[in-house]
Formats: sequence, structure tokens, C-alpha cells
Amino acid sequence: MQKQDASRHGFQPSFQHFATQAIHVGQEPEQWNSRAVVPPISLSTTFKQGTPGQHSGFEYSRSGNPTRNCLEKAVAALDGAKYSLAFASGLAAAVTITHLLKAGDQIICMDDVYGGMNRYFRKVAAEFGLKISFVDCTKTKLLEEAITPETKLVWIETPTNPSLKVVDIEACAHIAHKHGDIILAVDNSFMSPYFQRPLALGADICMCSATKYMNGHSDVVMGLVSVNSEDLHDRLRFLQNAIGTVPSPIDCYLCNRGLKTLELRMEKHFKNGMAVARFLEANPRVEKVIYPGLPSHPQHELAKRQCTGCPGMISFYIKGTLQHAKVFFKNLKLFTLAESLGGYESLAELPALMTHASVPKNDRDILGISDTLIRLSVGLEDEKDLLDELDRALKAAHP
Repeated sequence: MQKQDASRHGFQPSFQHFATQAIHVGQEPEQWNSRAVVPPISLSTTFKQGTPGQHSGFEYSRSGNPTRNCLEKAVAALDGAKYSLAFASGLAAAVTITHLLKAGDQIICMDDVYGGMNRYFRKVAAEFGLKISFVDCTKTKLLEEAITPETKLVWIETPTNPSLKVVDIEACAHIAHKHGDIILAVDNSFMSPYFQRPLALGADICMCSATKYMNGHSDVVMGLVSVNSEDLHDRLRFLQNAIGTVPSPIDCYLCNRGLKTLELRMEKHFKNGMAVARFLEANPRVEKVIYPGLPSHPQHELAKRQCTGCPGMISFYIKGTLQHAKVFFKNLKLFTLAESLGGYESLAELPALMTHASVPKNDRDILGISDTLIRLSVGLEDEKDLLDELDRALKAAHP
């Protein structure tokens, strides 16, 4: 259920009770003998059993951990899911999902995805007999044409990284499910459950890199997976334990703490992101701005239909050459030249030489990941300071 909000730039209203769930679900003090209000960090690797083979809920920390349980319950509530599982990284979550398949199965992956995901599918999963097809899933006809009897998983990001294409989750789910037992997995790292709930739109798996907005403080590497299917949950829970792709209790504690301010942070990211996107779009030193919150974005109307807002992720083409981009980066102070995204601090990077350097050049050219494509993760700093910074850096690049 959603509440009305008149200031959302035409997007869907925000989800009802989101902040309350983020603060309270899975955090009940009664679960601890100490009645601690803040869930403690359970560092023990093993737990005493009453009799051989009879434990009281925990036996070995890879199989289950009290601190991790708190986080997983909270995330399930925020994703609108029955179950959630935490992993050591976003890629660890993706690897575990891929282990649902067997040699000979086909994965259809959105052609524009995180560079590490592209690399894993292309250079690792393919070596174990999985067939990988990269398809522009914004064109649902191409997705349907790519499906074969061997297709078992469709993997999409929306918005995509770094081109910020918006994929119609509901349409992709309809296509995947009418062809049988195909799993639709959606990487929701850019949006977080505050702006988008893939499971409500028909996805089978909602995955995100909690390293990004979910934790929000650039001090945790973690992945999260949410599902509604009991069968999928049981299979993934088995794999989580069997493969050992679990996060540390300290990381679970930190991410759980980060969730408490997720609503506040995402609203500020949205506000700052819109301001930066509008500033860049009006700047004569900028060739093109890509931001789903702008009416100029090709899938702006779709974004408004399936999302409640936009994060601080903006890509833009600076006029000129690689040298102009380098001068721009050299003159940044508030925006740190670094990979990753979704923290409280603003970051800037050049995907062609950084996050997406592992993507073959021909593919980068097709996707538009050129030497002048700059990706910003707009943080929580003062809006005027951010705009002044970008103005100075652009003028330095183009005197």
C-alpha cells in the first residue's frame, strides 16, 4: 500500500510505513536476554547444542547468525518479500543465484549491466557450460526472440549501469513466465526498495548490492536477495550455506544500521540528483544528460509508472575528448574520483576506464560507453555546493 505524496515529480507515491518497517522489523528487543534496543553483533562462529543434533536455532555461523537474521527480516519487509538472504557481496549473491542452474542452461542478460556482472557471466559462468546471451531488454521483442527451451534465467538491471536505461519489469516478467519456469532476476542496486519493488512487478528475485544505497556509508561490501517463492528461498538458503557466500556479522550490523536512514537518504539523493541533472542539461559544456527523472529520458514515463522516484545516479557526456574529461575530474574536490556509488558522499568516475573497463571495447562502443561518458553518484552534500563544484570543473575543462 502506498501513501500520497504531491512532490514526487510525477512518480508513484512512496510506500506506506517504509521508515517504520526499516526501523522496527526484525529488531525486537525481546529476542535478546539483555532486551537490547540495538541488535548486538553476534561474533560467535558456533553455538552450544542441548543434545547431539538438537540446537536452539543456531549451530554454525555460516548456516545462520542472529545479527544476520535481524538484517534479513528487515530487508524482506522493505522489499515487500516473504524471505530475504544476505551475502558477502553483490557478486556473491549473483553467483549463488547462478548456481540454481546447470550446464547447458541459458542465461539472458541485459546488455548494459554492471561491468563485474558482465565479466562474471562472460568469463566465468560461460566456462562452466552456461550459455550467455546479452540482449537489450528495453526492447521486449528482442527478449522474446532470444528465449530458447534452454533459457532458465533472465537477468536485468533497471536503471542500467552506466547508461541508465529503464527496463519494463512487468513486461519482462510476463514474457519470461509465459515460457515456463524461467526465473526473472532484477538487480535493484540503483533504486533500492525505497524507489522500486521488482517483486511487486512480477520478478521472481530481487537482488541488490547492499554496498550501495542500502548500507549507504561506503563501509560495507554485501549483497541481498529477496524472494516470495518458498521453493526458491529453500534452494537459495541451501546454496548460501553450501557455497559459504555469507557476510560477516559486523557487516550485517552496519547494513542493518544503514537501513534506519534509508528513506531520509533516498529523498535527499532524489532532490540533489534532480538539481544536478537539470543543471547539467542546461549547461553548454555538456553534450547529453541521462537521468530517468528528466522528461528528456527516453523511458521517463516508464520510470514514473514503476518507480516512486530516482536516486542520485546521473550519467552525462562532456563535450570534447578524453582529455576534457580528465581535466574535469582533476578539478573536482567534493566529488571524489572513485568507483562504487550510493554512499552519502558524492563520487564521479569514467566507466570506460574504470567500472566497465572489463567490457569488450566493441560492446562499450555499442552501448555508448565512450571516453566522454561520466557517471556521477550524487551524495548528500549541500545542493549549491554540488552545483558550484560542477560549474567550476566544467569551466576548467572548457575555458
